[in-house]
Amino acid sequence: MRKIHRLALLMGFALTLGGCHSEGTPDAADSRPDTVTPSDSTSAAPTATPTAQAPQLQPPQTSLPLLVCFGDSLTAGFGTDPGQSYPDYLQTDLDRLHYHYRVDNEGVSGNTTKDGVERLPDILDLHPAVVVVEFGGNDGLRGLPIAESRANLDQIVGTLKRAGIKVALAGITLPPDYGADYVKQFDQTYTLLAAKYHVPMLPFLLKNVYGVPGMMQHDDIHATAKGNQIVARNVIPIVLPLLKR
Repeated sequence: MRKIHRLALLMGFALTLGGCHSEGTPDAADSRPDTVTPSDSTSAAPTATPTAQAPQLQPPQTSLPLLVCFGDSLTAGFGTDPGQSYPDYLQTDLDRLHYHYRVDNEGVSGNTTKDGVERLPDILDLHPAVVVVEFGGNDGLRGLPIAESRANLDQIVGTLKRAGIKVALAGITLPPDYGADYVKQFDQTYTLLAAKYHVPMLPFLLKNVYGVPGMMQHDDIHATAKGNQIVARNVIPIVLPLLKR
């Protein structure tokens, strides 16, 4: 009987303590080990209200100006392993020459000049300092009208220039079996646009690569990894005048 009486007293005492807590005040049993109770009214606000916290210092961020290589499969590095496109080797060359830029490969295999126009908003969103434009090969191989390709390429270069971006133009040519007149007009596209927009121009991206053993893949269209190293060296002279050390 004494045990029962004592147990009843203990239960009553516990209920009395529970009733003494104000509404919204947690019991000791509900406390969490990581809960911090402010010692006075000047204590820092809880982490649930980040706007009341003291600002935290962020580590300094270094952002290099962006050089975008914008084109088709010749830019993308079709048929080679990752890290073997001409933009990859261009990055290596610029680093070696102490030009602090980040090279971004925006080449897409199969792209025509029309595709380039459609992708322009994506390129502008990158806010590049310099863009190397390389389009036209797929237009020529498909025999698309010169006027159409020229208008598309004009739009690409003109839009980039009006956005305050420095532009370099990389040209390509076609095999003679496409007809002398067509090839001549095709080649003139790059010369005319370079003169119109006052941009540096490389007449033939695959200079010292096309027709050289070991430099071209079996399709005789795309450069090998070794060939892309030469392509990067071909591009260097038209981009260096646009860069800052």
